[in-house]
Amino acid sequence: MRKKDLSLLILILVVGTVVALINPRFVMVGNLSNTANQVGLFGIFSIAEAFVIITGGIELSVGSVIALLGVLFIDLIVNRDVNWIAAAAIVVAGGLAIGVVHGLLVTKARIQPFVVTLCGLLIYRGAARYYTEDATAGFGFGASFPTLEWLAAGRTNVLGFPLPHSVVALIIVTVVAWVVLHRSVFGRYLYAVGKNEEAARYSGIRANRVVISAYIICGGLTAFSAILIAMYTRSISPAVHGSFYELYAIAAAVLGGCSLRGGEGSIIGVVLGTVLLQVLQNLVNLLGIPSSLNFAVMGTVILIGVLADQYLAQRSRRPMTGRGRPQTSVDAVPREQAKAE
Repeated sequence: MRKKDLSLLILILVVGTVVALINPRFVMVGNLSNTANQVGLFGIFSIAEAFVIITGGIELSVGSVIALLGVLFIDLIVNRDVNWIAAAAIVVAGGLAIGVVHGLLVTKARIQPFVVTLCGLLIYRGAARYYTEDATAGFGFGASFPTLEWLAAGRTNVLGFPLPHSVVALIIVTVVAWVVLHRSVFGRYLYAVGKNEEAARYSGIRANRVVISAYIICGGLTAFSAILIAMYTRSISPAVHGSFYELYAIAAAVLGGCSLRGGEGSIIGVVLGTVLLQVLQNLVNLLGIPSSLNFAVMGTVILIGVLADQYLAQRSRRPMTGRGRPQTSVDAVPREQAKAE
């Protein structure tokens, strides 16, 4: 575990302890299980966001994609009588297609990722509202899919703790993403492109393919999240469903050590960042703080993360000599030049 990840874990434990002392309900089994479920749901699309951020990009359409694909999934299995496995495959394929389009627009059309995904945010939200005629999509009376509901939104008792299946899904995604990012050549390519795309090209890396792949992974994982969230909420109002989820994902990634400049970040850090955000949100709820302040807390967290990232980046750029001592103007003078003077 990296030092950043360890520091974040310690911070989570400290915040959790403080919350438990303020309100003992925090450590109740039911509350912990619900918090874990939120971590599972939000953690998957936060990992998706991290893949794009590591390449130096950004994905602002996560929430709108979750709304559109969630509406599509419910409509397929409820109104179109499509088998839920086939419906899930269609939805994931849709997420992958969105990733391809975003990747091509960024690499081939040379449009800034911010612009591409901001337009996507508006387009997909509008498409979701048009698809349902601005009506709420959900399960009708008597509609039941027991196997799907158990897999996506069920819980399994583990040593007396009702473990949400969303957490199991997050663990599987985390393990696979960790191997891809930290133990594969492709993962090293992602970091290289994010650190310096031109240098990566000169070293023989096909940077465009790497960037497109990152957006495809992001789209696929976001589609998977859309299915889990749709089954958890059981109804979707396309105008508000998934609103600001992209900010949660960016905040979790930044907290987890992902630099918005690209080239940095870890999967474990992103998961820990998601845990910290959900603990903070639980703290807001338990203390009776108005829910409208959730966004203020999230914005503050992102700002602190960016400031910390810039501070660490400035320190890393400062030349060091001896035992970590900053290089001074005297130290910078070569010996031969000093003798000549």
